[in-house]
Amino acid sequence: MPETQYDAVATAAVRKIIYTTNGLESTNRQVRKITKTASVFPHDDALIKLLYLAFKHISRHWHIPLNVWGEVIGQLAIMYEDRFKLN
Repeated sequence: MPETQYDAVATAAVRKIIYTTNGLESTNRQVRKITKTASVFPHDDALIKLLYLAFKHISRHWHIPLNVWGEVIGQLAIMYEDRFKLN
């Protein structure tokens, strides 16, 4: 458990960056969400088209920069000063 208010804020920011950078789990969740709405596909091409469009939509979010990355690096350097070195 965090000991101070700063530790709680640092932990929240670090958790947020880890959650947002876990791209594989996020992609799988979004694909499941899209394919779950259509339980039966009339033919294989319909499924392939749906997956193509889903990945096209999902891939737009892969290039969004993480605006708190600098803050998280600083917090990791403070929290793990013996293992994390800033250059």
